[in-house]
Amino acid sequence: MRRPRLTSALAAPALATTAALLLLTGCSTGDGQSPFERSGSSAPGKEGSKGGSPSSSAAPSASESAAPAKGSAKVVSTLTTKLKSPWGVAPLPGGDLLVSSRDTGKIFKVSADSGKKTELGSVPGVSPAGEGGLLGLAVSSDFGADHMVYAYFTTDSDNRIVRMVYNDKRPAGDQLGAPDTVFKGIPKGAIHNGGRIAFGPDKMLYAGTGESGERGLSQDMDSFGGKILRMTPDGEPAHGNPSADSVVYSYGHRNVQGLAWDTQKRLWASEFGQDTWDELNQIRPGKNYGWPEAEGKSGEQGVVDPVEQWKTEDASPSGVAFAKGSIWMVGLRGERLWRIPLRGTKPVAEPQAFLTGKYGRLRTVVATDDGGLLVTTSNTDGRGDPSKEDDRILRLDIS
Repeated sequence: MRRPRLTSALAAPALATTAALLLLTGCSTGDGQSPFERSGSSAPGKEGSKGGSPSSSAAPSASESAAPAKGSAKVVSTLTTKLKSPWGVAPLPGGDLLVSSRDTGKIFKVSADSGKKTELGSVPGVSPAGEGGLLGLAVSSDFGADHMVYAYFTTDSDNRIVRMVYNDKRPAGDQLGAPDTVFKGIPKGAIHNGGRIAFGPDKMLYAGTGESGERGLSQDMDSFGGKILRMTPDGEPAHGNPSADSVVYSYGHRNVQGLAWDTQKRLWASEFGQDTWDELNQIRPGKNYGWPEAEGKSGEQGVVDPVEQWKTEDASPSGVAFAKGSIWMVGLRGERLWRIPLRGTKPVAEPQAFLTGKYGRLRTVVATDDGGLLVTTSNTDGRGDPSKEDDRILRLDIS
């Protein structure tokens, strides 16, 4: 395992003092600069070399047109049923899906044609409790060569990321190799474990984390909690990060559970609010997204406001995807799919809701190669009202 040179805040009492000072002075610490800017670190993405940070510009390019103000989303079929606490979904080359089961620690393959489920195996060390367990999945950017599957999960001591070789020639239930720990030390809790992982267009691995219920960790630059992390496939700080020796890409998050890139390689993330506002954020490297000093659009100096916000009863967002010029975001408590039409990084109309209350809690959304979406329900996670067919993966036609 490669471990970046960044210490867990839970291991050093002095870091708690740092976090407290940050909270007392506010998110901008008075000068409107992030800790990265004050330290003199070079801005990411300006070196122009391979492996640098993807595009972070907030301005639309001249070629970007606006998405239609109104769209549509219709469930056209059910791909599969009777999944147990599905969480992460990772498309394989060819269209089949890998799906994690949060509470059992198992990974399944779901056929894109028939919906047939095949158990790959269990991930050792998963400790499911509360909102923790086997969470996000991603397949390597070089999957055709290395057959690596990455998983984010909760252990007895932390949240971590491992990778395993997937061999579909072996018997069902025994298709995963021994896990290699890529990254560890992400704070865990009964709540706010984050968990979404994805390889970006730069082939770097991104992870959305939560502050595990410890609010101060989001502003603590020596903690991995309440952050978006960017690392190499081996778990090292990626070239072009705000600080060269850190995997921290952005901070001031409460609980990030959705990551997606648009056609201009801009990163988007969904975020759980507390009692007032859930958020959709466009992520820029080194920036502060405000928690716990700001929730929703605050206008505070040094804090990036969300692109859109929702009352928590209407969203409690998890997965996001980009398709047909819009961000699509699924809601757990809100039990609906939101469409946010964009031109560049600006909404062109009010968000539009679909599927409201029809399928219960919605956890993950994936854009498909044919321009549609796949959406997973999350009614067997202990907070839903499951039917005999839950949980399901739904196919949607959208416009």
